[in-house]
Amino acid sequence: MTSPLALPPDPRDAGSSGRKGLLTEHIARQLEQQIRSGERAVGTKLPSERELATQFGASRNVIREVLRRLEATGLIEVAAGRGSFIADQSSGRARGYDALYRTERPTVRQLIEARIPLEVEIVGLATERASDEQVEAMAAADERMRRARDVVEKAREDLAFHDAIAAACGNPVLRIMLSSIGGLMFEMMLRSNSDPGIAEPGVPHHPEILAAIQARDVEQARLRMREHLALGLRTYGPDLDVGLDLMASRHIETLLGR
Repeated sequence: MTSPLALPPDPRDAGSSGRKGLLTEHIARQLEQQIRSGERAVGTKLPSERELATQFGASRNVIREVLRRLEATGLIEVAAGRGSFIADQSSGRARGYDALYRTERPTVRQLIEARIPLEVEIVGLATERASDEQVEAMAAADERMRRARDVVEKAREDLAFHDAIAAACGNPVLRIMLSSIGGLMFEMMLRSNSDPGIAEPGVPHHPEILAAIQARDVEQARLRMREHLALGLRTYGPDLDVGLDLMASRHIETLLGR
C-alpha cells in the first residue's frame, strides 16, 4: 500500500516498476556494504534524502524505501528531525542471524545444501498437518508469484510461498530457522526468477510441490521439494561457488544494464 506521505512520481523512476525495485536493491546493497565494512563509521550521519537521491541518480521515493530497509535491519537509526545515523553493529538488535551468516560469506552452493534438509523436512510435516486454510495460503502465494510483474516482486512472493509451507508445518522452531536465512534466500530468488533456463517446461517448481501437498502425499511432496531446491546445483554454473552478496549484486547490475 502506498504511504500517504509518498512523494509524487519522479521522472528518474520512469519505466517499469521492476526497475524501481531493482534500483532500490542496488542502492541498499551499496549502503549495506559500506556500513558493514566500516566505511561509514558508527554514529555518522547519512546524507539527506535529497543528497542521496542526487548521489545515486534515484528518486526520493526510492531512497526513502532504502532507508526503511536499513532501519528495519538495524543498520541505521532514524532520529526525528535530525536524520539517519549509522547504528552500532555490536548491539544485539543489529547482530541478527543474517548478519552472522554474512560474516562467513556463504555461497549459493552452501545455501542450497542448508535448504534441502531443512525444507524437505518442513514440507513433509506441512503435507501431514496443514489445514485447508493453510493450503489455500500456499496456493495464493503461488498465484501472486505467477502474476508478479517484475523480478523483485516475484522473489518476494517466492519467499512467501516457502514461508507459507513453513507456517503449516506445525513447528515454530523450523519456521524460525527458515526465516533466519530468508534474506539469503531472497538473493538467490532474484536470480532464479529471472533465469530463462529455470523457467523452462518440465522444471520442478511450486505447482508440483503444491499439488503433492494438496494430495496429502508426503513422499511426493518431499521429492518435489528436493528436486526444486537441487535445481540450482545444475543451473547456477560459475555462480554456484560465488558469495551470495556478490552474485546478487552482479545480477542486479546486469538487469539494470550497468
